[in-house]
Amino acid sequence: MTPRPLDLLDLPTLYSYRDEAVSLDSARFLTRGTPLSAAGLVAYFNPARHIYSAVHALDGKTLLGGVIHSEGDPFARLLYLAPAQELTHPGLPALIEHLAAQAGSWGAFHILAEVDEDSQTFPALRSAGFSVYAWQRIWDVSHIGAQGTPASWQKALPVNLPAIQTLFHQIVPPLLQPVEPTPKRASGLVCNEGAKCYVSLSQGVAGMLVSPLIHPEATGVPEKLSALVGQIPNRRGRPVYLCVRSYQAWLEPVLEDLGAQSGPRQAVMVKHLARMVKNEQTALAAQPASVIAASHIRHVQAKGKERS
Repeated sequence: MTPRPLDLLDLPTLYSYRDEAVSLDSARFLTRGTPLSAAGLVAYFNPARHIYSAVHALDGKTLLGGVIHSEGDPFARLLYLAPAQELTHPGLPALIEHLAAQAGSWGAFHILAEVDEDSQTFPALRSAGFSVYAWQRIWDVSHIGAQGTPASWQKALPVNLPAIQTLFHQIVPPLLQPVEPTPKRASGLVCNEGAKCYVSLSQGVAGMLVSPLIHPEATGVPEKLSALVGQIPNRRGRPVYLCVRSYQAWLEPVLEDLGAQSGPRQAVMVKHLARMVKNEQTALAAQPASVIAASHIRHVQAKGKERS
């Protein structure tokens, strides 16, 4: 049996798997809770949203998986796979391929997945064409207290966008920038030190996730990070997490000294999606530049002999 879309008849299976889903989108899990919660299930039946879940029944086992895409983003994200005890099932790569195909139909160029480095999901993701492009660790910074003179974090304004984009290109390695696109709007917080500190925010009823871009030349980073937690607007007592990617690993000793609690190291994996080219047209093969150059030289030499 091939993978198929989720339908209402699958609700009993979903309910039985509500505590067995392995999240592959850390931001959504930390801010909105388990992907198979009662509130989260409603979204799968809303055709206006780019969120999709599929079922794959094979050898007496039923596998589930979900994928999500935000309008305008060049990438989609794997949301979850379930159940946790079937992560080595031979039918799992086919389910992942099915979810990737759905992401491609939305116009995504890549599909991302975040998985603990010791997870059994690794083989299935690799079999489905995923590869590791970065590592990350999620830190719980909820209880970090302000130290010394607090830094001033302010809401980013449109005028800050060029500086934020410059900071992005200075920090994110060029090979990763096609997967992690340049920020298109200033929607987070900036610090009071030039253009060296910026954080984006993801939030939901379960918590808040901070993704920093901090230049290595920035000063007073411990004070800035400890002040940040107290200056996040509308926190309302929710836990705050901070995501450190491998290209900013120098922040981890700072967070450890501040008393932040670290989560397991995660692999950030990507699968590049092939897209069908419509309205195909036959194009003439370009002549190699070396051949054109040689022909041009012989043509000039021939004219020179005629004149002589």
